Amino acid sequence: MTDSAAGSAPLGRRERNKLEKLERITAAARELFEKHGFTAVTTQQVAERADVATGTLFLYAANKAELLLLAQNADYVEALERSRAAAAAASTRLDGVIGIIRPVVECNRKRPENGRAYLRELVFGDPVEPHHVAARELSARTEALIAETLTGAIGRGAATAPVEGAADIARIASAIMLLAMAGAEPDASVDTVMAGIRDQLARVVVD
Repeated sequence: MTDSAAGSAPLGRRERNKLEKLERITAAARELFEKHGFTAVTTQQVAERADVATGTLFLYAANKAELLLLAQNADYVEALERSRAAAAAASTRLDGVIGIIRPVVECNRKRPENGRAYLRELVFGDPVEPHHVAARELSARTEALIAETLTGAIGRGAATAPVEGAADIARIASAIMLLAMAGAEPDASVDTVMAGIRDQLARVVVD
């Protein structure tokens, strides 16, 4: 949908240039972090790959940790799109919650070093930095999707839990997921991590 079709004014040249630079920086950070890992990548490398000055880079991400959040947030947005589709196709509430969580775990385990660094920044990073704020919003969106699945707003599972109970269970499910990802061994497969998550969720998500 175009800006005009959406009822808003089209972006001016300056805004288009800023958006284009952000897209280049995001793509460069995703590529380099995925290929080399968080520790090995430098902000200078990202700037060079994105074809922007280092000073310009810092206008979009204050430091390397924020660059990682920027890159991983983009991955998580795509993961949550897959999560919603998986939940919609599930026949039980437990399968729906698992369907939401698995793409997030896959994203986190794509390169475990990056996944752990992302979780560390999510918990201990500067809460006012914009990409940290966006990461917290994505975490909240994940919980909201889980709650919607538990109440039957998404998927075909029986919806017997009240909304208040669903919200509480969603927070528990989110905590289980985050702890499982943070505590997983570097060489643990997605299936191994998910098996542990499903075992714990089965105790709190009742179909």
